[in-house]
Amino acid sequence: MKAAKVLSKTVLVTGCSSGIGKEVAIYLRRTGWDVYPTARSEADLKELCSNGFEALYLDLSDSNSINSCVQSLLQKCKLGVGALINNAGMAIPGAVEDLSRKDLREQFEVNVFGLQELTNAIIPSFRNQGWGRIVNISSIYGVVAAPMVGGYCASKYALEALSNAQRMELSGSGVSLSLVEPGPILSNFRQSAYERLEERLLKTDHFYTNYNQILKRKKDKHQKKTKFTRGPENVAKKVHHAITSNNPRIRYFVTIPAHAGSVMARLFPDFLIDFATFRASSSSSVIRIACANSSCSA
Repeated sequence: MKAAKVLSKTVLVTGCSSGIGKEVAIYLRRTGWDVYPTARSEADLKELCSNGFEALYLDLSDSNSINSCVQSLLQKCKLGVGALINNAGMAIPGAVEDLSRKDLREQFEVNVFGLQELTNAIIPSFRNQGWGRIVNISSIYGVVAAPMVGGYCASKYALEALSNAQRMELSGSGVSLSLVEPGPILSNFRQSAYERLEERLLKTDHFYTNYNQILKRKKDKHQKKTKFTRGPENVAKKVHHAITSNNPRIRYFVTIPAHAGSVMARLFPDFLIDFATFRASSSSSVIRIACANSSCSA
């Protein structure tokens, strides 16, 4: 899709405490962008500042925090904001029947509601400028669902739908919106998801045995690299293309499984998708991919 030229190399990147967000912030700064990363914890903010960033506090579950972050950003960027990278997210693993309303709401608050509220708060300035780039970090699980991460998948499906609609609504404004859909990415987010699973584990859960098997594997704290796994820098490169190219893509797939999942969703009948997904993703590996694609905390 054709996009207006960005006249300010200033970018807001959410969820930069570690993993994809942190790598995107570092990569974009290295390529000449003025990066404002966000985090929620004081320790993460201090670390980002110690690395030379002007970090901003952002809690996507709090509207006041979102408004404060946007106002602070706009005051700092007199020449305008060039791009918004929506990366912050979280995952609560578990079978759908074991997820409470609170579990589902917590994931949607960050992955959908907060993300969209932040985007909508920045769009007026993009429209006034006549240019701007939005990149939403989704997941292949926003295209193909998988067992044991149904709540996370649902939030990413919702993000995909909102992004598709808003992309069309922004047509002719000079503002582009792209989706990045990673597969398994090396990160340290998995441990956070394991901890969330352990916190909510009940012996009455139908999948209690499955959860215990997953938790036994958490001793291996470092995600192993495989031929299908890629580092977060691969996501950063796609983000960079989306905010610098005159013709940013609507979708960017990262890793072979992400490309394969996209093909399956378009061409395979549902029963084959179910079979392939169930066979290809054991409970533990599903959680690895889900956590690699989100920061597991805002």
